[in-house]
Amino acid sequence: MKRLAAVALMLPVLLVGCQDDESPRNQTGAQQYSTGGDPADSPCARVVSAIGYAGLMLEPRGQEDRQHFEDALIGRLAEARGITLQFGDRLPGSLSGAVETVKTTTAGLSRNDVPRERQVALLKRYRAAADRIVAGCE
Repeated sequence: MKRLAAVALMLPVLLVGCQDDESPRNQTGAQQYSTGGDPADSPCARVVSAIGYAGLMLEPRGQEDRQHFEDALIGRLAEARGITLQFGDRLPGSLSGAVETVKTTTAGLSRNDVPRERQVALLKRYRAAADRIVAGCE
């Protein structure tokens, strides 16, 4: 019975993931990489929130070498990537370099087949860019 309830709860998620369109788009035709938000949401609020959510699992700054890249963290970094892909181009122009860095670093950080040494290097670059976005959105 519990298994059936779990499947019932996951069915809407599965159906969204099985849509015919390989590149989901929202009502305005824009590329959609995240769910649960409105295309009219504040880009700064969405990106800063995703950065903060991923940040909850990160070791303190300067201790990136101690970071464990478990699946939960990789998932949060993948979410930050998706939200940045969707909303990052709408952030202030002065943040475009930081946005591009977050996009490129999370491309590697959101995969679990990247060698640890590379993950640590990407995390350091990600963190600096993410900090610039958070500061620029305040």
